[in-house]
Order: sequence, then structure tokens, then C-alpha cells
Amino acid sequence: MFLEGPRPRSPLPSGRLAAAAFLASVAVTAACKKEAPPPPPPPAVEVAPVIQKDVPVYQEWIGSLDGFVNAEIRPQIEGYLLRQVYKEGTLVKAGDTLFEIDPRQFQATYDQAKAALAQNEATLSNAKTTVARYTPLAAQKAISQQELDDAVTRQRTSQANVESAQAALEKARLDLGWTKVTSPIDGIAGVSKSQVGDLVNRLTVMTTVSQVNPIKVYFNPSEQEYLAWVGKYGPVEKSLRASPSLEEGRLELILADGSTFAHHGRPFLVGREVDPKTGTIQLAGAFPNPGDVLRPGQYGKVRVAVDVKKGAVLVPQRAVSELQGSYQVAVVDSENKATIKVVKPGPVDGNLWVIDEGLKPGDRVVVEGLQRVRSGMTVVPKEASASPEAAPAQKTGT
Repeated sequence: MFLEGPRPRSPLPSGRLAAAAFLASVAVTAACKKEAPPPPPPPAVEVAPVIQKDVPVYQEWIGSLDGFVNAEIRPQIEGYLLRQVYKEGTLVKAGDTLFEIDPRQFQATYDQAKAALAQNEATLSNAKTTVARYTPLAAQKAISQQELDDAVTRQRTSQANVESAQAALEKARLDLGWTKVTSPIDGIAGVSKSQVGDLVNRLTVMTTVSQVNPIKVYFNPSEQEYLAWVGKYGPVEKSLRASPSLEEGRLELILADGSTFAHHGRPFLVGREVDPKTGTIQLAGAFPNPGDVLRPGQYGKVRVAVDVKKGAVLVPQRAVSELQGSYQVAVVDSENKATIKVVKPGPVDGNLWVIDEGLKPGDRVVVEGLQRVRSGMTVVPKEASASPEAAPAQKTGT
């Protein structure tokens, strides 16, 4: 009896094999015919036409503000500080009392000097009476001439003593008056550096009062800028005498927050020399300061219009992007195709930026959605609304 091994599987019938192959080919064909996703729609952007107008060309320098007059308040006498009268940081008038020094010893000195003067005046009066009595007697030979001469000498000595006593009384009166420390000018009084009970003297700076209307601004143009100014406007002294009115001056002041101060100023001082270390010369301008808004110690930019750029091309600042030191704008043509252009920016005029190279009148630039735009891309442009406040150029890379 023979044992049978496992039977081999019979191959699929040819019909079933063909059907399986057909189904596989159908599946592959269906996968190939699956539709690709549609392309994204063109991005919507806001565009604005470039502006062409005449633009003033400015030169700017960093300026530091200082009081037109800064008076250090020092006592004229030595004594103990009794009272602080003024309120720190407020406006004081010339003659206003700022501090009071203990007056008792000075009052005593004054009273003593007053009494000494009265005593010397009494002695003088007696000497005058004696001379008046001796004069006719000497003429009548009733007394000797020596006695009359001695009486006259005593009168003159008494007169000198009276004058000396008057000077001492005046000195005592001044010292007593100086116990009230006053402001010599109108201005803003600073923080007190002396406290009640301190022993103060002529070397003690008790506070500072600064005249801030007008206020002084120091700035330092270079030697080349100074010479260019002289070449254009003539000697500096002529500019300084141009107008007594500050508001008619050429100087403008840009404050730390970027705003332009509402009032113009004019230069009034030119330094004696050019600093050999920096190559600059110091100038000072004066600005009206109603309301005492500006204070000493602030910084700003002093600028002056030196020329006018005719027919300049300008775009909103937000239309300009910066990429690794290169400035770019996106220009949209009549077929709504965007092109990225490298431009050379010039000075800023308000919220607009002068473009010296790269744009021409009639171009439309992208002001919103710039990050989504690439060269050759079709966009959906929309006219931008009124320009917002100035903003710095957008940075698109490092």
C-alpha cells in the first residue's frame, strides 16, 4: 500500500486569471484619471499709484535741548536752611522766594549795626556843634587855632565813622535780605538739592532754575555742511540777523516720538572753532516753547530745508520692503502681473518715501499684501484707501 503525498494546487483557470488582470488595469486607470487639485486663486492686494511732486530736501542733525538760561541757585550767606518755599518742577518768577535761611543771627547783626550808626551819628552831631561854636571864638582869638583844628578833625573822624557805620548797616541789611533765597529769572525750578536743616554756604548749589521759553537746541553740523551752508546762504552772521522772530526761522525740530514740533526756530549762535576730533562745529538754535512743553535734557533732530527736489516720485512707506540692505517694491502692470523691483530710496516726506531710482510716474505699487507677491504672479488689485500714518519699511529677511 502506497502513501500519497499532498496534492499540488491546480492553477487558476485562464478565464479567472484574465478577469483579475482586467480589474487590476481598471484600478490603475482610475487612479491615473484622478483630477489634480485646482491652482490657488490669485492673491488680493491693495495698490496705490506713485505720486509725483516737488519735495523739499532736508539736512538733519541730532540736537540736545537746554535751557536758554540755567541759573544755579546758591546762597549769598552761610546758615541753616529753615524752609523750602517753592514747589519742585513748577514755574517761578524772577524775585520769587525759593528757600529761607534762619535769619536770627543776621537780624541781630542788623540791629547792632543800626545802633552803631545811631551812636556815630550822635557823635557827629556833637562834633558839628563844637566846630560851629569854636569857629567864631577862634576868629575873636578867644580860643586858640589849635583847639578849632582839633574840633574840625573830630568832626571829620565822626563823619567817617558814620559812613562806615552806614556801610556796615547796609551789609547787615543785605545779609538779612539774603536769608530769603530768590530766583533771578523766570523759569522752571528743578529738584531741591538741599534739605531743611542743612548748613549751606556760597558753594552750595541748592537748585537750578532754567528759562525754557524760548528753549535752546545745540547741534553739530560737519565742516563740509557748514561750508555748503555758507556757500548757499552767505555768511552765518547774515543768517543769524535775518529775522528777530523765531517763528520765521528755517529750523525745524523732530521730537523723540517722531512728531514735528509745531514751532520753527532760528540759529542764534555759531561756535568759535571746528572740533578737530569730530570735524564738526557747534551751532545753537532757539525755539519758542509755549506751555513749557520742551525741557532741558531732551533729544531731537534739527532739520533745515536746503533744496527742493523737482518732480520727485514718492510711494507710501509701507510699499517698500527691506531685504538684507536692499529695498524693493512690487509693481503691478495693466495686466495685473506683479514685478518685484529693486529701488533706491531717498528722503522721507511725511508718510511717503521718495524713490530716486527704480520707479516712474504712472506705476502702481502694492501697499498691502506685499509678502504674498512674487515676480510674474497675477494678482487681484484693489485701490488702497487713504494712506495710514508713516510706518518703517517692512523687513522680509535677515
